[in-house]
Amino acid sequence: MHEFIAGLPKAELHVHLEGTLEPEHCLALAQRNGIPLEHKTPEALIRSYDFCDLPSFLKVYYSGIRVLVTELDFFELAFRYFQRAASDGVVYVEAFFDPQAHTVRGIPFEVMMNGIHRAQCEARAVLGLESNLILCFLRDQSAESAAEHLAMSVPFREWIVGVGLDSDEKNNPPSKFVTVFADAHAQGYKLTMHCDVNQMNTLDHIRECLDLIKVDRIDHGLNCLEDEQLCNALVERGIGLTICPVSNRFVVQSLTSDAIRTMLRKGIKVTVNSDDPAYFRAYINENLMALIDEAGFTKEEIKQLMTNAFEIAWLPDARKARYLQQLEQYAAKYAITDFC
Repeated sequence: MHEFIAGLPKAELHVHLEGTLEPEHCLALAQRNGIPLEHKTPEALIRSYDFCDLPSFLKVYYSGIRVLVTELDFFELAFRYFQRAASDGVVYVEAFFDPQAHTVRGIPFEVMMNGIHRAQCEARAVLGLESNLILCFLRDQSAESAAEHLAMSVPFREWIVGVGLDSDEKNNPPSKFVTVFADAHAQGYKLTMHCDVNQMNTLDHIRECLDLIKVDRIDHGLNCLEDEQLCNALVERGIGLTICPVSNRFVVQSLTSDAIRTMLRKGIKVTVNSDDPAYFRAYINENLMALIDEAGFTKEEIKQLMTNAFEIAWLPDARKARYLQQLEQYAAKYAITDFC
């Protein structure tokens, strides 16, 4: 299974670039940019990753990104992730970034965009890794701020495939952002939103995503299993869910492997991703292996998770077909039958 996972062509659709900031890189950037940190070694930083729910995780997350200042910083952040992803067999990525978390610190929008885009170009040329970017709005900031940042994205429209919504979900429902998401859709952006696990009013939030915002997919969304009508709607509309098992274990003390298997059996287009791998200490291969180790996921189930990822990726049909063919050819070496 380790050999199978290592060589499996993969698409990752739920990874926050800022969440790939490894402790060694964080310390190096802090020194380069003259930013004091409380912790002085990678081991001490990792020990400080003491979170048990979404708010406690976000506190650590936002503290870490203070070291990202220059275009070079953003280039290094993204390219280091692309290198790791490529080594794990990832051939396509749709990566989140959080511009509001940087502009509030005085970092110009173009600084992060130029750095990340340069890393994308380098990754494609050197690693053969294709990627697209998703601009995430912070839901605990105002809808007006989201609209301002959507306007900032216009000069970089060709570099951004979609918009998303992340950060603290409490008292920040999807409906708060209905206008800015409608504007983004009108500009041709694809739409997604986080519906984190076990949040207040989570089923209402998933319904708003589907019926009010009319998203193209949902990030997390695990609680849909509590409502059969929601599950049916996801299947009928072909809406994918980007699940992150290891991060679930940190936040809700479970990999949620049973839920993921149930989604597969219901025909929901569920995928597996790494979320914030530098903080949860697990990239995509570790997430897949965790499902195998804990719940005995089969090669057929793992292949279906990756098939789902390529099918719901925001790519032209011809590009999807190429990646799916690559996946089928790989699976044929292991005589894998279709998942039923």
